[in-house]
Amino acid sequence: MSGQPPEGVPDWSKVWDLSTRLFHWLLVAAVFISGTTGFFGQASGLDWHVWSGYAIGALVIWRLIWGMFGSEYARTDRLFAALRNLRAHIDGLLRLSPTHYAGHNPAGSLMIIGLIAVLLSIVVSGIVVLGGAEKQGVLAGVTSYTVGHLAKGVHQVLAYLLVVMIVGHLGGVIAEIVLLKVPLVRGMITGWLPAGGEGEAARVRKARPVLALISAGLVAVGIGALALPLSAIPALGVPAPVTANAAFVKECGSCHWPFHPNLLPRASWKAVMGSLDQHFGEDASLAEKPAAAIAAYLDANAAETADTEAANRLREVSAAEPRRITETPFWQHMHHGLRPETFKSPAVKTKSNCLACHADAATGRFDDQMIDVPHQLLTGGTP
Repeated sequence: MSGQPPEGVPDWSKVWDLSTRLFHWLLVAAVFISGTTGFFGQASGLDWHVWSGYAIGALVIWRLIWGMFGSEYARTDRLFAALRNLRAHIDGLLRLSPTHYAGHNPAGSLMIIGLIAVLLSIVVSGIVVLGGAEKQGVLAGVTSYTVGHLAKGVHQVLAYLLVVMIVGHLGGVIAEIVLLKVPLVRGMITGWLPAGGEGEAARVRKARPVLALISAGLVAVGIGALALPLSAIPALGVPAPVTANAAFVKECGSCHWPFHPNLLPRASWKAVMGSLDQHFGEDASLAEKPAAAIAAYLDANAAETADTEAANRLREVSAAEPRRITETPFWQHMHHGLRPETFKSPAVKTKSNCLACHADAATGRFDDQMIDVPHQLLTGGTP
């Protein structure tokens, strides 16, 4: 498909080598998956978002390596060299008569450099978010929720910037197709494009795939050497499962699912234990010794002691109902997309039945991937 130029058309050049073309279309697919899962996906689809992000990172690293060892038009230094003609190229665009370049034109070179920088920044910030806010990935053991939450804001801004840049990139492609009649899309499939201006390809360098593969291997080894020790560190601030305390599970679990202590702050648990005779309409009084033991367990494992997203966000309680997890602003926000009848359905029964949708509720983590809400119970929001 790409071995020969189009028949009957003079002055065509083999511009894009196979590696560059594969990189381009694989990146399009990875960015599409990452974007759709990030902007429109359910929280339970986090794995798709994460792995497409890893794919973007790997592809961009390979592109940087190929920029050193690839064929002429794939070279990174060629991108920077083209910037010298940026002003003249913009003037040509404004006159609707830009000069054709066989490879990336100056504006395209600037866009590619910017896209690579933004994509790398998105991947790095995403890894920080995953480690700090989600307590997953290689940085989970060394990143606090606060850092992860701040990185999430950066990650989102960069994602919107990427959308703007993609629109700009597509606009540039359309402009060149319309103004210069250059089949750019076909060129990125076959590799062949019309030759550029005089002297543009005076230096033609061949690809050195062996050196590129060796370099990629060394980079992979370096990343692995850094990531493996970090991955072995236990996630920062993740509490022990609620099942670790038999007395709490026995006494509180006899009437309802025993909530993990990190779902409320100390003051709320103190209020709960201080009003057991009026425990949400029932008398749940306990003997002094087990009551004291449970109160000590709740105090030692309350929201202030953990660094998960749930623990950090549920520290803010309802002023009117400080004892109720389901009345906290965060709980209300995260469940706003569920119909009221959802909690009365046979599968859920009550708002307090966390295990109905959160398979890992006993751990206190509440990972996004562990959320399983039947689609028919959703109104369009995310749980």
